[in-house]
Amino acid sequence: MIVAMQEKATEDQIDAVIDALVEAGVNVHRTTGASQTILAAVGQTSNLDPHKFELLSGVLYVHRISSPYKLAGRGFRPEGTVVEFRNGVKIGNQRVAVMAGPCSIENHDQIFETAARVKAAGGTFLRGGAFKPRSSPYAFQGMGIPGLKLMREAADAHGLLTVSEVMEISQIEPMFPYIDLYQVGARNMQNFNLLRELGQVRKPVLLKRGIAATIEELLLSSEYIMAGGNYNVILCERGIRTYETATRNTMDISAIPIVKKLSHLPIVGDPSHGTGRRDMVAPMARAAVAAGADAILVEVHPNADKAASDAAQTLYLEQFDQLMCELRVIASAVGREL
Repeated sequence: MIVAMQEKATEDQIDAVIDALVEAGVNVHRTTGASQTILAAVGQTSNLDPHKFELLSGVLYVHRISSPYKLAGRGFRPEGTVVEFRNGVKIGNQRVAVMAGPCSIENHDQIFETAARVKAAGGTFLRGGAFKPRSSPYAFQGMGIPGLKLMREAADAHGLLTVSEVMEISQIEPMFPYIDLYQVGARNMQNFNLLRELGQVRKPVLLKRGIAATIEELLLSSEYIMAGGNYNVILCERGIRTYETATRNTMDISAIPIVKKLSHLPIVGDPSHGTGRRDMVAPMARAAVAAGADAILVEVHPNADKAASDAAQTLYLEQFDQLMCELRVIASAVGREL
């Protein structure tokens, strides 16, 4: 149930409504927008009478939420969520952010060279995997914390933020000093224990769509993080598994505008995993920006063909430079900036 407060509602009035909701046996999540405060009541709300709360001082309107996701729905933040980072970078506003880097952090020279080129091309995040969930137990599994230390040094040297995948609860705390954005991969989209723990962390989370997940399931997974009080969630469309075999996955571009209609959360397009093919990354990145993506996540490497993981879908640095030029044109055409 959503309780929208009047624009000039006082803190005492807001607190009184929160107390009434808590007394009725529900949990209350508060968000304050540019003009009003929204209170989301979650839990057993079926027996609550909306008219009772409409009569409270300072209340503008009350309505029930029909969708199963209460906090991720657009009604909780009608104006949309903008996730802010420590260096002033924002995701969810007019500017499209770009996250780029290797699938796996391999060594000092690789990550430092990549960071320099990502920054020079206009990127804002350095991505890199330190813990790699590989299909084969014999494949390269990542450098772990030493790799994250290298990425942090490279990012700091070039004024970039960092994003890397967290695979299990035990990794959350050790990763904290080295990353600005936790990434939850497709395999863990429904690892609800991990999502609950990330709800307790006051650092943004990038949540990737599972390979066979519906949009509703993606939003419900984000609900687990937000229910813990961490509202800085960014969704990611990274392709789903279909019967088509021409690409590694089928990148669902339509998911981007659908999510933006249903939810207030920003959404990222990942054309590298979405296609699994280097020649398809640029076209799908352009399409994602045109469809309304708030950021793009791509894999780049100084020697892409010899990357330790995901070589087939990784761009060379020169290809990334060209892509950035193209994305600026697309972003401008749809009224945004890069």
